[in-house]
Amino acid sequence: MKNHTLEVCVDSVASALAASRGGADRLELCADLVIGGTTPGIPLFREIRKYTDIPIHVLIRPRFGDFCYNEYELNTMCEEVRMFLSEGAKGIAVGILKPDGMLNMEQMETIIKAAKGMSVTLHRAFDVCLDPFQALKSAKELGIHTILTSGQKGTCIAGWELLKELVEYGKDELEILVAGGINADVIKEIYPLIKARAYHMSGKMIIDSQMTYRRNEVNMGLFGLNEYEIWLTDENKVREAKRVLEEL
Repeated sequence: MKNHTLEVCVDSVASALAASRGGADRLELCADLVIGGTTPGIPLFREIRKYTDIPIHVLIRPRFGDFCYNEYELNTMCEEVRMFLSEGAKGIAVGILKPDGMLNMEQMETIIKAAKGMSVTLHRAFDVCLDPFQALKSAKELGIHTILTSGQKGTCIAGWELLKELVEYGKDELEILVAGGINADVIKEIYPLIKARAYHMSGKMIIDSQMTYRRNEVNMGLFGLNEYEIWLTDENKVREAKRVLEEL
């Protein structure tokens, strides 16, 4: 497939380097991928930059939970955008909604102004917005370059019909970056249906902690998460997805 994009979402140096070795076109860098991702720290960005020059888009999300932010959170997000801009990030992924589920145009404009020409992706806040076509129209008005979406479903396969419409509506003006369960087999299945050229994956594998001493009755975060499982990107999964894209 010519002019394709494979973006890999990572939250560690090890995963970033695995994605790069696997052939990713760019990274979405975050922290806390296990809860959907939050804004990473500058030291993580800098450490990755020591070992690879792969383009990095940074997730700007101040906390777990909804995408409705107060003025303090907005100020923090803008400062983070400015910091990553100065560090050389190529883009940001961000999304802000109003309580009624519509895109918060005023706050998004403030973020985009802080980005000063960086590429902007409207992230999966889009997937929980009220009206996807109004949000797409608003994204175009804001000058947003990319929408990251699973078609407002849990997986891209379940959301393929909306994805197909979004790709058609976006045309050459706006990239639809398909997410939600992406791997090589899913790309093979969904590409003939929607003809999207950009895909977002984590390529996740779960490895066991090195800890031999364990206190399993203590939980540090969300209940149900195993404190002794580590999520990492599998470069072979990325490599296989890249191969499929190149052959389509």
